[in-house]
Amino acid sequence: MKVLDLRCTHGHGFEGWFASNEAFETQLAGGLVECPVCGDTAIVKLLSAPRLNLGNAKAPAETASTAPAQVPARLSPEARWMRAVREVIAKTEDVGERFAEEARKMHYGEAEERGIRGQATPEQTEALLDEGIAVMPLPIPAALKETLQ
Repeated sequence: MKVLDLRCTHGHGFEGWFASNEAFETQLAGGLVECPVCGDTAIVKLLSAPRLNLGNAKAPAETASTAPAQVPARLSPEARWMRAVREVIAKTEDVGERFAEEARKMHYGEAEERGIRGQATPEQTEALLDEGIAVMPLPIPAALKETLQ
């Protein structure tokens, strides 16, 4: 398995796992490799050095259950954004194209308040804002809209 450092034309960096370099090239040529943040398929492979583990073996007594948790020291802005989007998806109801209607019902007390997400046209969004209903756009990458296999 090859782990490659990739970047889209918008500067979003991410990892891709492929069976081989040839598999990566084939998928890239077919437009199958896309940025998980913006969906861009214009991807470039970044130069990266091989990782060598020399003399850093764990002591035999240390197991996964006793090892300290590995927490990344600093997440990239893209990783923080993806984490936030996943949390929004997990904690809100997708009302689809009924977004403007549901937001109004909640605002005027006709429906129970809850976290919702969905689609609204620019005109619907402007009308909601004019009525004092706070809304904001949140582009969701295609990779998060589908279930993971």
